[in-house]
Amino acid sequence: MQVRSFLSAIALASATALPVWAVELVMVEQTGCYTCKQWNEEIAPVYPNTEAGQFAPLRREELRHPPDDLTYARRVNYTPTFILIDEGKEIARLEGYPGEDFFWWHLETLLAEKAGFEGATR
Repeated sequence: MQVRSFLSAIALASATALPVWAVELVMVEQTGCYTCKQWNEEIAPVYPNTEAGQFAPLRREELRHPPDDLTYARRVNYTPTFILIDEGKEIARLEGYPGEDFFWWHLETLLAEKAGFEGATR
């Protein structure tokens, strides 16, 4: 009985020590994509340090190899496409990258409306 309690306590401690993200931002990209390159230069270096990046960590996926563990609402046709995922399912998307200012505004709006993000606008 004590062993079972001990193992339960270890399992609980391990589970609570791991980061759990209900929301993630999936960037669908492909080699040779000019606007993906632009996003990588302008946004990628700072994204993980922003409130939005901490709320919805970035995950990268290849256009031609969709992941098995995610459900998109519809097919991704071009890159970059940014898909907001909650518990494995798409809840919103931003297609294309029209520049830094629009990206931050649009992402934070989607996060607030679809995922309860309360962070300050950048």
